[in-house]
Amino acid sequence: MDIIKSIEHEQLKNKVPVLDVGNTVRVHVRIKEGNRERIQVFEGIIIKKQGGGVNESFTVRRISYGVGVEKTFLVHSPLVEKVEVVRVGKARRARLFYLRDRIGKASKTKERLGARIEDKEITVKEDIAEEVSVEATDEVVEAPVAEETVNTTQEEVLETVKEEVQEETPEAEEVVAVEEKAETENEDKE
Repeated sequence: MDIIKSIEHEQLKNKVPVLDVGNTVRVHVRIKEGNRERIQVFEGIIIKKQGGGVNESFTVRRISYGVGVEKTFLVHSPLVEKVEVVRVGKARRARLFYLRDRIGKASKTKERLGARIEDKEITVKEDIAEEVSVEATDEVVEAPVAEETVNTTQEEVLETVKEEVQEETPEAEEVVAVEEKAETENEDKE
């Protein structure tokens, strides 16, 4: 892996929300004022998405006191606390710049019929972590020992369950006896 890619990979968030153009979202942003930090919510329509990797960003537009306000947020920024989808919008374009000329209700996108508001997230960092763990398991030779301990624990669980069943019903003794005969026959065949 390149040095640049490894440094960028450290900066990526583990889970990234699925953002589509035309959706109405609430972006929770950390704002630092003097010594204290607070979270401010910015709600609006996503008018564009651009970039990829660490530089991936999206622009949200809203009308505040009759004036259009647009803010661009980095998806992987530590200042962006979370992004909630409020409404799923119907958009047939990648960039909704025509909303800048619209006023009032016309500046909103139509809602997609039958769409569910789901907070889907994409996991970004698991892929490389799995590759590293696969390489580590190839080097370890003691893997068969772990399998034997798993088998013994399963056998112990089966024995305890059989004992509990025997205590509850006398008919269970007959069933257990039949099972034991089947097991001994299987062992004899081997």
